[in-house]
Amino acid sequence: MTAPGAPEVLQLQQVPNPAPPSDTELLIRLKAAGINPIDTKLRQRGTFYPDKMPAILGCDGAGIVEAVGAGVENFRPGDEVYFCWGGLGLSFGNYAEYTVVDERFVAPKPASLSFAEAAAAPLVLITAWESLYDRGRLEAGRKALIHAGAGGVGHVAIQLAKLQGADVCTTVSSQEKADFVRSLGADEIIFYNQTDFVGATLDWTQGEGVDLAFDTIGGDIFAKSFPAVKIYGDLVTILEPDAKTSWKVARARNLRISLELMLTPMLLRLVEDLKHQAKILSQCARLIDEGKLKIHLNKTFPLEAAADAHRLLEAGSMMGKIVLNID
Repeated sequence: MTAPGAPEVLQLQQVPNPAPPSDTELLIRLKAAGINPIDTKLRQRGTFYPDKMPAILGCDGAGIVEAVGAGVENFRPGDEVYFCWGGLGLSFGNYAEYTVVDERFVAPKPASLSFAEAAAAPLVLITAWESLYDRGRLEAGRKALIHAGAGGVGHVAIQLAKLQGADVCTTVSSQEKADFVRSLGADEIIFYNQTDFVGATLDWTQGEGVDLAFDTIGGDIFAKSFPAVKIYGDLVTILEPDAKTSWKVARARNLRISLELMLTPMLLRLVEDLKHQAKILSQCARLIDEGKLKIHLNKTFPLEAAADAHRLLEAGSMMGKIVLNID
């Protein structure tokens, strides 16, 4: 990324290889990099570290360990790994051939996934897991409303909610997406462009509202979701609430509001929280290899077409994930 701006600021360039790994670091030869909305936002407005340019974007990566530092205990050259690290402007991201990551922040790649599928997974897995399990404390027998269930985070959230024993309703915009979320286990499907999702959710819950609503969209969907949540229920959002939000309904219903930003541990270098996120990836790898959790890879691009990948993501209405293949 040569400067903030349109997708054209993503330029293919030769840069020096990373320094050899030290202590607990791994040198990883990247095979694929996931594309996430945070990538397009940082490209548009600048990274968190604007003085460090040019920048390499991409938080999600999957690849093969090429070399290890002297203190590495759990990985060796040749191991296949996946992770969410870098791409925020300080550490180089994963739109590249090589990167260096601390072994504590890396997990073994699910054996049943291709590198492209694995690279699509880390950010959305961690976001959905932390939102439903850590923030929302979702339990068996509860009812959850998941907005945009066919999206990157949404399609994982549906499956994690079902694995926890919850009933799930979700919003979609088309029959194709309805068929997709049904295949993931969604119990109730709401066409939000045809039906008032609040009314439909209340009908589904016999007027009580859901135990947990998960907002993956932001904007006015956040506040509109207040009356769809039961009294003393939970609402988790991955977007920043609008400053003009009226909290009257949320307060009257005693809602517990949770904010989820899975990038915080990386931004603040919170080692224990980064280790927790790597553990989430390890647990999800087991679920994936057991056939209990699926990652939907929508489309892949070669590394040199990163700008085209950004354009597709910014066009919106994406099912699943987009990935760059690196060769």
